[in-house]
Amino acid sequence: MASGKGGVGKSTVAANLAVALEQTGARVGLCDCDIYGPSISQMFGTRERPMATEENKIVPIEQYGLRLMSMGFLLDDTSPAILRGPMVTRYTQQFLRQVEWGELDYLVLDLPPGTGDIQLTIVQTVALSGAIVVTTPQEVALIDARKAATMFDKVNVPVLGLIENMSYFVSPSDGKRYDIFGSGGGEREAKRLRVPLLGQIPIDIATREAGDRGIPIVGEDRRSPVTAEFKKIAEHLRKTLAQ
Repeated sequence: MASGKGGVGKSTVAANLAVALEQTGARVGLCDCDIYGPSISQMFGTRERPMATEENKIVPIEQYGLRLMSMGFLLDDTSPAILRGPMVTRYTQQFLRQVEWGELDYLVLDLPPGTGDIQLTIVQTVALSGAIVVTTPQEVALIDARKAATMFDKVNVPVLGLIENMSYFVSPSDGKRYDIFGSGGGEREAKRLRVPLLGQIPIDIATREAGDRGIPIVGEDRRSPVTAEFKKIAEHLRKTLAQ
């Protein structure tokens, strides 16, 4: 999951998409590659510390059927990751190479904002099947989404599609739809990039509450319209990556 921009909900999308993929019967890992601002530990409701094997491999945390790794498991809530570039590169490589991921069908990577050290380290460390660009509908987010997509193109990583997060809001009182961040931006950008618009995730109070409680909405409420959208995206990706 990439965006080039912070605040578009990459971690929420990554967490729920990983759960949706697991619900298809797949073996799924989720690696939080945002070393400075890890949030996967919060979204999955665990502060368990990873253990190490005799071969000096890190054992990932298991939650909701997923194997998880995040800097958030290694730091206290108030402890910042005060690291220079080389150390960030080292941690990223360790998360990818030294974690005992085991046999997986999918390893979802939640990337930080930008197109810098961590992104370059990842593409140089592992062979990626593809990237998913997450954006919100307004132009200020789409500008950075384009940069993320262009970066992957330059390093020969296919963009599997675009997800428009915070796409709209449906009022719980009257069912009226509000396009808070505008409308149509994701669809126009997907056409410009010549990639599928994989889904449009609404702003949803239950989704935010579930994330704060440490239970991704896809795992908590299978009847939620947000869950249905993530399931649709997961099925599309499963078919695409099987080709």
